[in-house]
Amino acid sequence: MASLAIRGLLHGTPRRARVIAALPAVTYLEFAEPAFEPRVIALVSPGAIRLPNAIVLKLPAGDVAIREPAPAGSSGPGTAAPLPAAALPAATLRGEITPVGSAAARRAGTGSARPGHGGGDAWAGNGRVTACGMEVQVRRWWDPCPVLRPLRRARLEHGMSALARVCASAARRPGLDGHDAPAALAAYCAAGDLAGAVETAESLVGLGPGLMPSGDSMISGLLLALRLLGGATAGGTRAVWLADWLSAAVTCYAQQRTTPLAASLLHCAARGQAAEEVSAVLRSFAGQEPAELAARRLLAAGEQAGADLAWGLVAGCRAALALSAA
Repeated sequence: MASLAIRGLLHGTPRRARVIAALPAVTYLEFAEPAFEPRVIALVSPGAIRLPNAIVLKLPAGDVAIREPAPAGSSGPGTAAPLPAAALPAATLRGEITPVGSAAARRAGTGSARPGHGGGDAWAGNGRVTACGMEVQVRRWWDPCPVLRPLRRARLEHGMSALARVCASAARRPGLDGHDAPAALAAYCAAGDLAGAVETAESLVGLGPGLMPSGDSMISGLLLALRLLGGATAGGTRAVWLADWLSAAVTCYAQQRTTPLAASLLHCAARGQAAEEVSAVLRSFAGQEPAELAARRLLAAGEQAGADLAWGLVAGCRAALALSAA
């Protein structure tokens, strides 16, 4: 099952990509050719954070068909030396897949040679992705833009309080905990100070270690809350206006200022495209899901990213409330 955010990458003529990270639960692919975002897609195993640029790997009988390469050392078409087991998404490790080049794969029409089976290359197109010795066929789609019911202030305040309580009691803290810039950004947004908010947000782009630096995750959560909660709340026009300006500022030259993954996720957040765990929290604010349960799921997702996204949601929610009351 794939996100609609990456539909443009998965249709049409196959495009070459490179594997920028292969972890136990997720593999990230970067495409150089398209001029649009997201340029990075994530192949994630069930249970991993479902990013807005993700393909969720399922059983062959489910949403996504997954096929392995022929065993290392074989010489027929379509063979490849696979990466170590720890470097492949968990869903490819349970024996529920068909080797490319095997008789079963040939019967399925997938045993022919395909480009990109090497460890560093990947291809996407015609509804398929080939990477890290896997072939993934997309059969279903999910929409990363959550649809929220109209929000009353009391409901929004209740949801924000629940999320803030869970964040305060969580063992994992935001990656920039104690840094001055996040608190300053939250204050500028709540005050509607566009110049201060833009300057501070730009200073956070790329700040922090890892493929998704904490500064970028915090900004993503903030943008999503401003745009989606502001859009669902009476008087939330100023929050959406602020989201528009901040989105333009942090996505401009993002490719040069942060990691490829973070740049793609910033572009997704600017369009209101959220990880499923973030969408669940936003829906809980509207009373569509239990608030504390959704908050705990987010805090547990993606290791550091969950805590950073949650911080951004709280800051954005407070700003949306403040701006709608002004």
